Amino acid sequence: MEMPAAAQIETGVSKPAPASASVAALSTREEFAVTVEPDRAPAHDPQDLERLLIARQWAGDIDGMVALFEPNAVVDSGEGRLTRGREAIRTLFAEITATGRKFAAGEQRPALINGDLALTSTKLPDGSITTEVARRQDDGTWLWVIDRYSVAW
Repeated sequence: MEMPAAAQIETGVSKPAPASASVAALSTREEFAVTVEPDRAPAHDPQDLERLLIARQWAGDIDGMVALFEPNAVVDSGEGRLTRGREAIRTLFAEITATGRKFAAGEQRPALINGDLALTSTKLPDGSITTEVARRQDDGTWLWVIDRYSVAW
């Protein structure tokens, strides 16, 4: 399965948890128990979207993940798979979350903002790069409209 916006799916648990998670070491083998409180705060800056997506995924908050996308958003998860609309995006995130794998934060580039649109991108730990387009909503918050997991081809 391809990687979600601005995050890399990890198969292990030996990596650090996102900043919003509280971590308790369980053993000397770098295993962690992660407790994450769902954060339903809206994104007031397009740079907030990645952090919120990762925190919500770690908390198992699929509806909170989906809430970061406009109703008719499209996600390009690679291999020709386009996911359109919140219900389909919810299904995609439920599938990813059900595997038990967690997203890892990457290195975000500063958002390029023009009016009510923002281009966001992140270099993931594996070197791949994601790109997203966010739109400022009427209330001043930001939601993703387009999410491409990897710009490599």
